[in-house]
Amino acid sequence: MSAVDLSALWLTLQLALVVTAILLVVGTPIAWWLARTPSRWKGPVGALVALPLVLPPTVLGFYLLVVMGPNGPVGHLTQALGLGLLPFTFPGLVVASVLYSMPFVVQPIQNAFEAMGERPLEAAASLRASPLDAFFSVALPLSRSGFLTAAILGFAHTVGEFGVVLMIGGNIPDQTRVASVQIYDHVEAMEYGQAHWLAGIMVAISFLVLLLLYTRRGRQGWSV
Repeated sequence: MSAVDLSALWLTLQLALVVTAILLVVGTPIAWWLARTPSRWKGPVGALVALPLVLPPTVLGFYLLVVMGPNGPVGHLTQALGLGLLPFTFPGLVVASVLYSMPFVVQPIQNAFEAMGERPLEAAASLRASPLDAFFSVALPLSRSGFLTAAILGFAHTVGEFGVVLMIGGNIPDQTRVASVQIYDHVEAMEYGQAHWLAGIMVAISFLVLLLLYTRRGRQGWSV
């Protein structure tokens, strides 16, 4: 593989790690709220979180370009803060990937919280544990399988993104050109040998990540 291929692969892994970490932090309170709230807003919020599952990535990428562009509200805000514009930058890729991979992290954590039930939290409350103590000492340990599933699926999904990252990041070497875009470039240039190498590595990474998920699933008896 060329240095350009290695750079694209490294950028992809960096993006996946950063996005997974952010999603675990951001997605946990969303999943907790969805799992426990009786609010009438649960349905609309849940549908909004799950929207990337059915929405074409180019549609999401287009609207993110509009919102984060020079005439969009987020674009105005970032320029006013001296941060410049997010499209065609690595931070822009992170924002787009967080939104696009959100359901792959929120839903497994939400399912784990719901499967836990009320009794462990009621027992913690009877021992005078505060809601925050009960969350960290009871809910999180009991839901660790859901967090592992969420981390693996979020990472794997981010590694495999194409449409959103191409729309938001473009094709800038060492900045926004991830592995999926690099494979597309090789195919366009009819460089099938290079495309095979890079695609093969992507298949291997995805397989190993999912093998970890399903191996743990089989040993511990929990579902995705």
